[in-house]
Amino acid sequence: ERPLPILGVAGDQQAALIGQTGFARGDLKSTYGTGAFLILNTGDEVMDSSARLLSTVAYRLDGKVTYGLEGSIFIAGAAVQWLRDGVEMIADSAETEKLMAEASEDSQLILVPAFTGLGAPHWNPEARGAVFGITRATGRAEFARATVESVAYQTADLFKAMAADGREPEGLFVDGGMSANNLFLQFLSDILGVEVARPDVLETTALGVAYLVGLQAGLYESLDAIPHKIERRFTPDMEADERETRLAAWSKAVEKVLN
Repeated sequence: ERPLPILGVAGDQQAALIGQTGFARGDLKSTYGTGAFLILNTGDEVMDSSARLLSTVAYRLDGKVTYGLEGSIFIAGAAVQWLRDGVEMIADSAETEKLMAEASEDSQLILVPAFTGLGAPHWNPEARGAVFGITRATGRAEFARATVESVAYQTADLFKAMAADGREPEGLFVDGGMSANNLFLQFLSDILGVEVARPDVLETTALGVAYLVGLQAGLYESLDAIPHKIERRFTPDMEADERETRLAAWSKAVEKVLN
């Protein structure tokens, strides 16, 4: 027997940032699991957010602390689970991408998944979910698309808050189970107006801790030596007018839920 050294310790979302090699000031990642969590690398600056985001420690290496700005979405993949288990509109979570492709382009269905309240930047635990824009033509496909799109809209709210804090994001690294959905990531890029990059390893939380261990064990000489392979990039393909119209409709729906 011999003792095993502990060479790396990281919290869930901080580990995901490391797994995305988000080591440069301005790097931004979002993990889409049951909830969704964005962390923006703010370097050596501890930001006091005026837009109700959270200041956090991103990581500490060799005694040097790097900070981050974080936004939390309560319901992301959990909304897809609700479609599957709660109302039984789908049999499997992976089915949502196929249904999204089948949804009517004329549908204006908006789902606000405030099942347990709304997280950043609203921080309203009393809010509850609502659906707006149901017509006789609304079916499973439209519900699936609105459910997935709601996660992108919530991300857009966090982007708006970061911009209000003077940190307008220029791109986004994504990971987590929902990131396997190509139509979700394309809509995410469209509604954010920035490039969205998906790595070849979606479980970046585990990868981040492994990178920490490798760095401390000498497997990597520096942060620059840590590999980061992008599997696919998604670029915006939506007109600015349409983006603004969609975001305005979403904001109106959220306002009704909050009130």
